[in-house]
Amino acid sequence: MSDAMKCPTCNSEHAYQDRDLWVCPDCGHEWSPAADAAALAPQEAGVRDAHGNVLADGDSVIVMKDLKVKGSSSVVKGGTKVRNIRLQDAADGHNIACKIDGIGAMNLKSEFVKKA
Repeated sequence: MSDAMKCPTCNSEHAYQDRDLWVCPDCGHEWSPAADAAALAPQEAGVRDAHGNVLADGDSVIVMKDLKVKGSSSVVKGGTKVRNIRLQDAADGHNIACKIDGIGAMNLKSEFVKKA
């Protein structure tokens, strides 16, 4: 039997096809081979915001929640619009370099912003 007919959860060979889905009678898992192929397709490279939109240099973003500034008592408030971002590769996850009015230059994580 091919691997496509084995259950991806329990690896049972007793799986059967029911219309567009495959069903495993042993563990009850249901899956679609077409959906699995789409999930394995490579994602578009690049930095994405919290909603999955691709960001580029020069974009404007909006901070989604209050963020504490490390080493300072100031806070970047949620809803703050940041203009002219620069994308960077960072090991610590801070992949957006920007300048925020009233705070100055800082780095942000893309998971806390949305594209404006």
